[in-house]
Amino acid sequence: MTCRTGEEPDPAEIGDAQGTDAVFTALLEDSAEDLYEAAPCGYLSMLMDGTIAKINTTLLDWLGLKREAVTGRLRFPDLLTVGGRLYYETHFAPLLHMQGELRGIALEMKAADGRRLPVLVSSVVKNGSEGERLLIRTTVFDASDRRAYEQELLRRRQEAERARAEAEEARRQAEADRERLADALAVLQQSLVPASLPAVPGLEAAAYYHTASPDRLGGDFYDLFSLGGGRWAFFLGDVCGKGPQAASLTSLTRYTLRAAALHNPEPAAALTTLNSVLHERYAAGGDPRYCTVIFGTIEPDADHSHTTVRLASGGHPPALVIPADGNARYLATPGGLLVGVLPAAPFSTAQITLAAGDTLLLYTDGLTEARTGPTRENLFGDDALRAFAGDLAPASPDEMVTALTGLLESFGNGLDDDTALLALGVPATRPTSRPERINPEEPAEHHPPQRHHRTRAAGGR
Repeated sequence: MTCRTGEEPDPAEIGDAQGTDAVFTALLEDSAEDLYEAAPCGYLSMLMDGTIAKINTTLLDWLGLKREAVTGRLRFPDLLTVGGRLYYETHFAPLLHMQGELRGIALEMKAADGRRLPVLVSSVVKNGSEGERLLIRTTVFDASDRRAYEQELLRRRQEAERARAEAEEARRQAEADRERLADALAVLQQSLVPASLPAVPGLEAAAYYHTASPDRLGGDFYDLFSLGGGRWAFFLGDVCGKGPQAASLTSLTRYTLRAAALHNPEPAAALTTLNSVLHERYAAGGDPRYCTVIFGTIEPDADHSHTTVRLASGGHPPALVIPADGNARYLATPGGLLVGVLPAAPFSTAQITLAAGDTLLLYTDGLTEARTGPTRENLFGDDALRAFAGDLAPASPDEMVTALTGLLESFGNGLDDDTALLALGVPATRPTSRPERINPEEPAEHHPPQRHHRTRAAGGR
């Protein structure tokens, strides 16, 4: 209540204040006995041996006990559960006698109806005037809500740990499944290309296969096999798509070309047969599939100083001829269309003679379409490949493939497609030194190891 200076308080305000004071005075006129008996916590006093001498009504009500059945008849441990009694005898009581007080000890009391009451107990020893210990005063607080909260926290924690364990197990399982899948894909991928190249008299051969992703089957393929009578056939190509469907198409393409070559080894005829098979198998059924491929035959001469190569292309990047003098050029194969798109496709055969030290390089477009430069915006391209290969001359097929392998690794993440290489060449009349790996530019970043394999074969001269 406030009033201005020089003014007397309003009589009504004085009456209200007095009435309020009377109400508070009446509320606070509790006797000490009432405060003890009806306190919001349990109170009890016990002798030094634990015998209960006094207990308030609050604690009796919590436990459902009668006063006459407790005071002078029961010890404090008798009010506890078996576990609580054991803890009291072995820890609580000895510490209390040593320290004179204990605060906030969690125990469980047992009610008359069998319920367990979680409580927090604080005790202090009352001493006499000469320091002798007289009795123990104890307060008991109901911790049911706290226990429920702690149990909920524990349940949530257990659920979180269980979820984390399940997630970790799922991660491990997924990793194991991925490894098994990668192993299975690697085995299947290797089944789509020869495990090694055969030895061809008068010819050296080397191959390399780069898989862009261990999680997907690639669509590139190559092969080198005998036609009998000193003649050999080879092919290299790329099917549309990735994954199991591409693998199926690759398998059909390889075996069709092998069978067609044994029936009629003329390169244009082999591609015509493949075109008919793919078109009938896929396009006629409303699911067109196609591939690009170069197919050729090899016939070394009698003294193995020269080799005649005849080849035809079905929409594939042209073969690169690298003479011993380094004047590399692409071999034109006009008229070739994607294989399997049309019911009839024109193919023409080109012919070239490789002399000692000359190499013929077949590749898929993963090489020329690799992205280069700091921003990975430029393609490596045909001109860069021709210059790179020409600078290596004279180089054997194995040296050529080794250098190109280093080039592919230098592309880093710019190499995002499968790449197959097949190099064929006539052995040089004198040994050639292994060329250094010449990169068109410094790699922007190191490329992680790729799942690949490299094969080579060299025939005698």
